[in-house]
Amino acid sequence: MRILFVEWKSLCQKDMAEEFTRRGWTVDYYQFPRDKENTRLNKELAEQLLRAMAGKNYDFVFSFNYFPVISLACNACQVKYVSWTFDSPFIQLYSNTINFPYNYVFIFDKGTCEDLWCQGVETVYYLPMAAPVERYDQYLLSQEVQRKYQTEIAFIGSTYQEKKNQFYEKLEGIDQHTRGYLEGCLAAQKQLYGSFILERLLKPDVMKELMRVCPLSVNEDGFERLEWVYAHYFLARQITARERSEVLEALSGQHKVRLYTYEQTPHLPRVENCGSAEPLQEASVIYRCAKINLNISLRSILTGIPLRSFEVMGSGGFLLTNYQQDYLEHFVPGEDFVYYESQDDLLEKAEYYLSHEKERKEIARNGYEKIKAEHTFKHRVDEILEVTGLVVR
Repeated sequence: MRILFVEWKSLCQKDMAEEFTRRGWTVDYYQFPRDKENTRLNKELAEQLLRAMAGKNYDFVFSFNYFPVISLACNACQVKYVSWTFDSPFIQLYSNTINFPYNYVFIFDKGTCEDLWCQGVETVYYLPMAAPVERYDQYLLSQEVQRKYQTEIAFIGSTYQEKKNQFYEKLEGIDQHTRGYLEGCLAAQKQLYGSFILERLLKPDVMKELMRVCPLSVNEDGFERLEWVYAHYFLARQITARERSEVLEALSGQHKVRLYTYEQTPHLPRVENCGSAEPLQEASVIYRCAKINLNISLRSILTGIPLRSFEVMGSGGFLLTNYQQDYLEHFVPGEDFVYYESQDDLLEKAEYYLSHEKERKEIARNGYEKIKAEHTFKHRVDEILEVTGLVVR
């Protein structure tokens, strides 16, 4: 088996590539200029990819996240394109190229898959994320390391306060009526787990005002709904920013909370901001040393399990997460992990599991064993092979 691995600064890249090579496959790498180039309709980049594939007889091309320009090149060469999307929202999934026959578009969020299936897309498949348990097991914890990282509650992730995520600020000029309506929508969605209602709430009169202040248009190769764009990029991120800050502030009033993020957080004075965590090893160590690890999902994830949750459980950490429907397909709540349905519920469960160590450790162990048995990169590559019908040569 020979693969072209389209490489960019993505999470999971090392572990997926190692799983390919562990199977004895030949892996060639293509450095993909994701942050520098248009990755949709880009004739020059498509031609570069075509030249990279020419005469190599690749069994498939692989990338984390789906990129239309790669699909264009693979379709021209009649080579299978296997992508695995873990970002949300990811607007390039709504490119017309997604229907090309050589695509196998795997997505971690079943809710997004269902949205695309409802629109007649037949090249999309649900594939949850995974964890490299064997690699995590190699990280031995000395007493010094445990002392450094031990805490009651830890959260690794953005607070969505940084400028690049402040889409909601672009709507500053909307009229007072629309502002009040949007604030009501945000408040309602923030209290609701398991259902995404924001897009449905953007009625024509609201859309007219949003378009007046911050006009958008559908991409020339796309079929995304403008309501979808405003709901997922502008509103969902705003809710996430508010929710994460409120949760961390509330917990820090009662417990020792450590936040690992790359931005400053003066609005959270009682939270210990430890700076960003190195993702390959340090994050796994943090998850193992914390008594409780939080997952507070980005609200544009409709039903999916964020990668963070697999990493927590795969590291042997205890996971306390907001409710997401996809968890129930793979894990048993109260046995493998714990979910909350409101901020009050979160505070009560954090207090309970901090004071019930034996039960907490048993749940963490069960989650670890479930990941190891069913949710490693080996399992996911096996699933990809089954769906694509690729025959190992």
